[in-house]
Amino acid sequence: MSLADRAALSVLHRIDPERAHALSLAALRAGLAPRPGPLAGPALAVRIAGIDLPNPVGLAAGYDKNAVAVPALARAGFGFVEVGAATPRPQPGNPRPRLFRLPEDRAVINRFGFNNDGAAAVAARLAAAGRQPVPVGLNLGANRDSADRAGDFAAVLAACGAHVDFATVNVSSPNTAGLRDLQERRALGSLLARVMAARAALPRPVAVFLKVAPDLDGEAIEAIAEAAEAAGVDAIVATNTTVSRDGLKSPHAREAGGLSGAPLFEQSTRVLARFHAATSGRIPLIGVGGVGSAEEAWQKLRAGASAVQLYTALVWQGLPLVAAIARGLSDRLAAGGYASPADAAGSGRGDWL
Repeated sequence: MSLADRAALSVLHRIDPERAHALSLAALRAGLAPRPGPLAGPALAVRIAGIDLPNPVGLAAGYDKNAVAVPALARAGFGFVEVGAATPRPQPGNPRPRLFRLPEDRAVINRFGFNNDGAAAVAARLAAAGRQPVPVGLNLGANRDSADRAGDFAAVLAACGAHVDFATVNVSSPNTAGLRDLQERRALGSLLARVMAARAALPRPVAVFLKVAPDLDGEAIEAIAEAAEAAGVDAIVATNTTVSRDGLKSPHAREAGGLSGAPLFEQSTRVLARFHAATSGRIPLIGVGGVGSAEEAWQKLRAGASAVQLYTALVWQGLPLVAAIARGLSDRLAAGGYASPADAAGSGRGDWL
């Protein structure tokens, strides 16, 4: 990381976390961050669910909730970008403060609660942004006060699906009461059927992903895997944030919300490996949770992922991390004789089971 990057992060870390988040988005929109374009290499390209990624390092949902910086993010080095979550109607989310840095743990706790401008506003911004040099996806959410949360996911896809390459059904956020209940086998099957019906009505094909929680036992993993496969889900994103607080050192450790960052790495990677075992590799997996280095991204691939996503590690290391991980993965793939990240997926799964 350059001296300038260190200085910028140091300034942001002195500011209230949510304000710093907004300022970083403003800086991206103003062109104050590097835009190297999609990073690519002979061994980095991967095809997931019919989508071609120039590299397997993506931006996770939650950073650009309202799709305000899509063109800048699509040129920041990522192989794919996910924005949102969006809900049918705008909502403010939970009261502030709702975002906490845990520097002692290289982690973050958030309890935003799907704060966003609503599907219509997000759709308009995605349409205005147009096609990007990397695939762009949208995280689908449900309004807190909805009488039909399953229908909300389908409604957001119907509103925004024409402007994205993939959509992720997010039934795993811990910050909307009762949302994770939709991961139950019967509820999930019904929800996914409605999402797939909404997809069928779109003017062009859109891949549908499913984002799962890390706080799942073996029985739940098997049930979710079966429901996803039966519904024709194109990929599983493992995992979202955790409600676990084991081993944290920060004074913010007991704040309510979802924990992300370094402490999530082992838990999320074990769940990833178990999904790979449960699906026998039939559904592509995207590994998320605690990825802060090329080695950690490599371990996600070995556990079963064909691609990874980052967010919290960027808080601590900035955008240069994207290129560092992509280069490190390229080296590891070449050393292992793998032609693509997908070829390495699951090659070390047994280490995580």
